[in-house]
Parts: sequence; structure tokens; C-alpha cells
Amino acid sequence: MRKTWLLGLGFFSISITWSLYNAFVPFFLEDYIGSVGMIAFLMTLDNYFAIFLQPIIGRRSDRTNTRFGKRMPFLLIGMPLAAVFGALIPWHSGLLLLILFMVLMNLSMSIYRSPTVALMPDITPPGKRTQANGIINFMGGVGSIIAFGAGSALYDKHESLPFLTSSLLTVLCLAILYVVIREKRDAIAYEPAESQPLVSFKKEWNRPTLFLLGAIFFWFFSYQGIEALFTLYGKNQLGLEESEASFSLAFFSLAFVVMAIPSGLLGNRYGKKPVIMVGIIGLIAIFASITFIESLMGLRILLVVGGIFWALININSYPFIVSLGEESSIGTRTGIYYIASSLAAVASPPLMGILIDLFDYSVLFPIAAGGMVMALLFLLGVKEKGMTARAAANTASRFD
Repeated sequence: MRKTWLLGLGFFSISITWSLYNAFVPFFLEDYIGSVGMIAFLMTLDNYFAIFLQPIIGRRSDRTNTRFGKRMPFLLIGMPLAAVFGALIPWHSGLLLLILFMVLMNLSMSIYRSPTVALMPDITPPGKRTQANGIINFMGGVGSIIAFGAGSALYDKHESLPFLTSSLLTVLCLAILYVVIREKRDAIAYEPAESQPLVSFKKEWNRPTLFLLGAIFFWFFSYQGIEALFTLYGKNQLGLEESEASFSLAFFSLAFVVMAIPSGLLGNRYGKKPVIMVGIIGLIAIFASITFIESLMGLRILLVVGGIFWALININSYPFIVSLGEESSIGTRTGIYYIASSLAAVASPPLMGILIDLFDYSVLFPIAAGGMVMALLFLLGVKEKGMTARAAANTASRFD
């Protein structure tokens, strides 16, 4: 598992970058745009790239074969570019330049996002992937905490400092991954592109996968809308300072981090579907309750509990979608996973923003609760494939 922890650095850099982006870029856009719906639309630019590029890049990485491996070439190109354009965002001198930097950063991140995620199942035995996903998401959660905590302090000193720090950390993480991860040595079953069978997209869209993709869409619909609009909700609905609103998200992320590894262990022991179901039901209750909270302390307590339930969902969802397909299609299924999550992220913030424009910020969390109800209904139609969680874990123990 040592390399799994080190691979988590890739998720660390992605998480810290997106957390800072979602926390502070809305404030830059608010200087030029009065409509919350339009701000929310612009905040989903990354997901438009993800819908079209992630499946293509994930599928392409399945078929790539270089001396660096299948996935690493995409990291070597995308991460430095994302670092440069991310650092330039706060130095915009107008709306058009701001949007240009946003587009270029998002395009760069689309190059390496799917390959980074696909590296985890590449180097991890099937029965330990849920646990490994807990570890790498633990690292991602640490990135979010740093972004919302230290990032808020840096933002108060100068609005460019969080973005510059994030970019430097991205380059450092890439250097460590390049030195430590050797795909041809570390992969469970590395196959040259020429000998790998071409996996049909039609074969991947089986009935359990379709139901699970529906569930993934709706729970990310709820989560992405809140993540994109929470700082504006805190500022305009609760009267918080900008740094207070962004720092409050650190409580959600802290709980996610604490629960990340236990969530993977629970998924291995009891099965991914039951654990995810508990998380969905819990978040329905939390989102419904936040609507009635006006105090900062009460909000942060509920965010802590919500982060625990979100970990149960998030940690088990990606290994679940991978487990429903073939080993030769990990990159392809990673792309499919991002189709669902990115469609949700595209649809959710603008729709929630429009409803906020029509009513007020009080509708944000009721809509999120409704999305979780839909996710639960879709999840009920998913049948887990293959071995029981305990049998898979026993199989994985043979790789130790």
C-alpha cells in the first residue's frame, strides 16, 4: 500500500486545485457578473471538457504504450500546464482574460484527470481497490482542508497566493509521482497497447452500470451544486465573510478525510452498495436540516456529519463502477464515471443558480436533498457483480 499512499499525491494536487478554484473563482466572477446563474454556468466549464475529453482520454490511455507507461505521459503533459494557467487566474485584468485562464486551466486538467484516477486500479488488486480508494481520497481530503483552511488565510493576504501555492504543489507532486511510480513494474497486469483487446463502449453500458450511473449523476448533482455555490450561500444567506464561508467547507472536508479510510474498509467488509446507501440516506437528512440552520456553529456541525456520510458514498463509488466491468477497460470505465459526474456538475450549478435567482438562497439545500432521493432510487436497481466483498478481500490477500 506504500505506492497507493504516494499515488494519493496526484489526488492531493487535483483536490487542492479544485477546492481553491471553487472557493475563490466565484468571487472573481462576481466582480463582473450580477447573475448567480451565469456565475454558476461559468464555474462548470471544467465539466464540459470532462464530458467530452475524459472518456476519450481514459480510453486512449488504455491503449497507450510508452517507456513512461500508459497513464504517466498524460500526467507529464497536463499537470505542468494546469499549474501555469491556475497561477495566472488571479492576475486577470478583465472578464475575458479571466475566462481564458479558466478555460486553459480546465483543459489542461482534463488531460491528466482520468489517467491519474485509473492508475489506482492499475496497481491495486481488485479486492483492495475500495480500501485503496479510501487512502487516495484521504490524501485528496487533506488537500481540500489545506485549500479551505490555509488557502483562506493566504487569500486574505493576497488573492493570488492560494493559486500560486497550489501550482507549486502540483509540480512537486508530479515530480514525486514520476520518480516513484513505474507502471510497467508496478501494474498488476501491464499489457502493451497492441496486445490489449479493444473494449466496446456498448459492452460497458450494461444494466447495472446504467443504474449506477444514474445514481452517480444525482448524488454528484447535489454535491457539485453545493460545492460551487456554498461560499455565495454563506455570504448572502448567512451573512458570513468570504473567508469564513470558504473556511466552513474545511469542516466538511475534515470529516471526509477522517472517514475516508474507514469507508473503504466498510465497503470491503459489507459491500459497496449497502455502505453507499447509508451515506445517501444520511445526506438526505443533513441537507434537509441545514435549510433551518442560521448559526455558524450549527452549520459547521452539520457539515462535519455531512462529510462523514459523503465519504461513505464517494469512497465506494469509483471502485463500484470499475467492478462492474472488465480489467482491460479500467480507463474506459473511468471515463464513463466522469461522464455521469461531469453531466451532473454541468447541470447542477446553473440550475440551482437560476432557482436562486428566481427565489433566494434558501432553496439550495432542499434541491440537494431531492437529488439524493433520486440517487437512492437508482441505487436500488444496481446488483453487485461477482464475488462477495469478503471473498474478494481473501483473494486480494494472496497478492500481499
